[in-house]
Amino acid sequence: MVVGCRVADSDGITPVPQVLAFLPWLLAPTGLALLLALLARWRVGMVWSLVVLGLLAWFIEPYGKTDEPGGTPVAEFKVLTSNVEFGRGTGSLVPEIRRHKPDMVFVEECEYTCQARLKQEFGADYPYRQAVAAEGSAGSIILSRFPLKGTEGVAGTMGMPGAVADVHGHAVRLQLAHPVPPLPGQVDVWRRELGRLRDVAAATRTPMILAGDFNASQDHAAFRRTLDTGMRDTARLTDHDRTPSWPSRTAPPFGAQIDHVLVSRDFSANSTRFLNLPDTDHRALLVDITLHRRG
Repeated sequence: MVVGCRVADSDGITPVPQVLAFLPWLLAPTGLALLLALLARWRVGMVWSLVVLGLLAWFIEPYGKTDEPGGTPVAEFKVLTSNVEFGRGTGSLVPEIRRHKPDMVFVEECEYTCQARLKQEFGADYPYRQAVAAEGSAGSIILSRFPLKGTEGVAGTMGMPGAVADVHGHAVRLQLAHPVPPLPGQVDVWRRELGRLRDVAAATRTPMILAGDFNASQDHAAFRRTLDTGMRDTARLTDHDRTPSWPSRTAPPFGAQIDHVLVSRDFSANSTRFLNLPDTDHRALLVDITLHRRG
């Protein structure tokens, strides 16, 4: 059923969306099924196992465009995104910000104490911020070394603030992503909130950075719709398209990449790093990107 939905370019219904996040790991049980069919000399089982293995191998290939932007490079900077799990990972995020000195920081599940801690630690280093102040998982914040102008964010169950950054005289649209996870009973909400992010990406005409915890991988049709607007996944551009970011306690040996930094065609990606943070179930994602002048 899971492979069938992937063939049909659909996320289906529970439990398909939940399993799709771990699509590459289905190679193991399918390979075992092929081995058992061979031992039992069950030809039908062999054929079906080979078909499923072939489809899995096909769909595990990276998805999305990778063509390089044209135009002159005008700015190079770092972007970091991190889900700090109800604020618990804030203490481990602070030294990583100090160590890597990103120019923009997107923080999901940053509730009141998290936002207060970041303001206390980085009020001078990141004087510009756009936030949704809320408790629990609903709070989120964007920190920036570049001047920010607040703009309408994306409506969702959890905070998804937006802003326009002035990067050396060039306007760059920033949007934090944090739709609900596709848990049983809220798959429709997850799909709808991902659709709103897709609509913003499709409607934005200026250079854009869309970053955060998407609660979706490239194996989810709802996430691929956003890539179909022309956004590029920086992890793929730097050969990290299958590096897991969640759950951090089992990554990288086992997990799914649901944390992303997507950029419009105005950017090239130079490097990607996944950072292990204690006290949160997500790995942070740090990317080095370059903005190019259009044309």
